[in-house]
Amino acid sequence: MKNKIIDDSKNISRRNFLKTSIALGGLSTIAIFGGESFVTSAASGFTGSGFKTKEQFDTIIANGLIYCGDGKAPLKADLGLKNGKISAIGKLGKSCREFIDAKGQAVSPGFIDIHTHTDTNLLEAPLGDSRLFQGVTSDIAGNCGGSPFPYSDAEYEAAKGTKRFGYPFWKNIDGFYDALRKNTIGINFKSYTGQGTLRHVVVGDNNVPCTPDQLKKMCYLLDQQIEMGSIGLSFGLEYTPGSYGSREEFVELLKVVAKHNALYAIHMRNEDDRVEQAITEAIDLARASGARLEISHLKAQNEANWGKVPNMLKLIDDAVASGMDICFDRYPYTAFSTDMETFVPLNDRQGSNEDVIARLKDPVKSKAIGEYALSRIKRLGGPHCVLVAACFAPGNEKYSGKFIDECCAISGMDVWPMIQYLLISENLGVQIAGFAMKESNLRAILNHPLAMVASDGSVYSPNGRLGTEMPHPRSYGTFPNYLGKYVRDEKFCDLQTAIYKCTGLPAHQLRLKERGLLKVGYAADVVVFNPVTIADIATYAKPHQFPRGIDHVFVNGAHEISGGKYTGCKLAGVIL
Repeated sequence: MKNKIIDDSKNISRRNFLKTSIALGGLSTIAIFGGESFVTSAASGFTGSGFKTKEQFDTIIANGLIYCGDGKAPLKADLGLKNGKISAIGKLGKSCREFIDAKGQAVSPGFIDIHTHTDTNLLEAPLGDSRLFQGVTSDIAGNCGGSPFPYSDAEYEAAKGTKRFGYPFWKNIDGFYDALRKNTIGINFKSYTGQGTLRHVVVGDNNVPCTPDQLKKMCYLLDQQIEMGSIGLSFGLEYTPGSYGSREEFVELLKVVAKHNALYAIHMRNEDDRVEQAITEAIDLARASGARLEISHLKAQNEANWGKVPNMLKLIDDAVASGMDICFDRYPYTAFSTDMETFVPLNDRQGSNEDVIARLKDPVKSKAIGEYALSRIKRLGGPHCVLVAACFAPGNEKYSGKFIDECCAISGMDVWPMIQYLLISENLGVQIAGFAMKESNLRAILNHPLAMVASDGSVYSPNGRLGTEMPHPRSYGTFPNYLGKYVRDEKFCDLQTAIYKCTGLPAHQLRLKERGLLKVGYAADVVVFNPVTIADIATYAKPHQFPRGIDHVFVNGAHEISGGKYTGCKLAGVIL
């Protein structure tokens, strides 16, 4: 299966470009300006477009290997940036305000993270620290069925006049985007609308069918959010209340997505014992509605299911061969991250937190919940395979960053009472990491032509409230981990293919205009990294660590990271 983007230059081929550059030597060069090719004389002081070379560019990134993001072999050339755009590619001299010698470096489009949960964290850390420092210039949030909009009329009226993160309480995506714009942000941003959020707003949090009028209201709200700039609809069918919807409900919502040629992303109903059935369901919904499909963090959890990956990929390949538009993403780690509440059966997660906690405290109901939780943990490989992230309730700090078997040793509790205690004392707000996947499957999934690299993480910062949390290291290191450990060290694929999976392919799938490629006229989202040293150094115990090897990051032409440090420039991220 071939790459989905073919972006040949209409004016000059790479082979001829290199031949001509070599032939012309130091006196004259050939460059691409605004989509046109000109032979320019360095001695003349003029460009082919007829203006003097004095500060012809804001920035020139010279002597690097330029990976255009289309999956093709790199160019040895210079990159000229001006007015937030890529202005030229070629031998450009030094007529600029800022000159960067990128010898030995890879020059790439900024990475596009197609699956994140950044959401309101960007209001707390507007620089986008954990994303920006790893070369991510565009973040796609609102995944897995949850988004920080819309709110119901009742919720909005109750909160109207109050502020959230210092901004007027918003009702819809327009208000959320407005808060981000006023805050100014360091990365580009766009969000899905969460199907679970829609169901919460219109139907509620219980396992009940929606009425025809409620379905119309959900479709209306979704249509409204997409019109305002939502990228599409995300599902999280492992979570409540989104999982309570019917096939008919899902298809009708997805017809709204298809009408806008928007994107449908799905955290599938199951990613272990019934993962093949879950893929079939995801494809069926896309086929019935006509929506384009993005399968989120494709994986087969638990050792008993590791052998299913070849058939999982075949199910997707067969659907694509039939004419469907499908892609998928995956993070380059063998541990997942989710809520500890997933150890509670779906039906017992109905209602409010108070309702769920009441069931956990009920002796009869909690016994049945405990049997379910223990069966889940057994399939994962045991309590030594489940890591507890940050705990915040008084006295619970000692459990942060410990595996469940270690928590049990500290507390003297058995496994289920330990989990029950943490869920109740932390008001259900416990994140876990499960070490349940196989390296060879990671290779098979990420090397598939339709696979994109994504973090499933969020914006974090070592400073402030977010610095007290214990996120999965993927939030800080997904792209350096992929390019360093898996591409350079383990040779998953060549570097140009890897960069395509991080840039051109997600830009195409998201239908982003003038993003994802180093091409004249495109937005100057650029990352300069050292392919020899790039590495993720974040760990599960110490996640708030920036990676190595990311030297420069430009967002819409603004030089935000230089020498691996924030430059202090005005933040230039936009709503995509």
